[in-house]
Amino acid sequence: MSIRTERVASVIKERIGEILIHDYSDPSNGFITVTDVKMTPDLKIAKVYFSVFGNEIVQSKAMKMLEGGKQHIRGMVASSVRLKFAPALQFFLDHTLEEADRINRLINKIHENDNKPSDDSE
Repeated sequence: MSIRTERVASVIKERIGEILIHDYSDPSNGFITVTDVKMTPDLKIAKVYFSVFGNEIVQSKAMKMLEGGKQHIRGMVASSVRLKFAPALQFFLDHTLEEADRINRLINKIHENDNKPSDDSE
């Protein structure tokens, strides 16, 4: 990614985060965090990755809410980011934190099993 692309992605990530806090803060949709934004080289598409604190039902509601508000969010981004075109937004649920938590639990379980005394005390 070029420096300009990275800079635009960073600004869009920050702006969408602000929009979510001010315009879409509803406890029933969970706590939504924008984790990353990836721009296409032509800056016409922004892939927005987000995580949601909550179960699968809450995550599904958050995705529907974001998809439903996509045009509003795009308009708000366009008004604050100077580009020739307002990038189309694509939302993706980011499972990175869940995977990291799952891996940490597995590692802890392995360490617990290593620390248990064995029955081979002969």
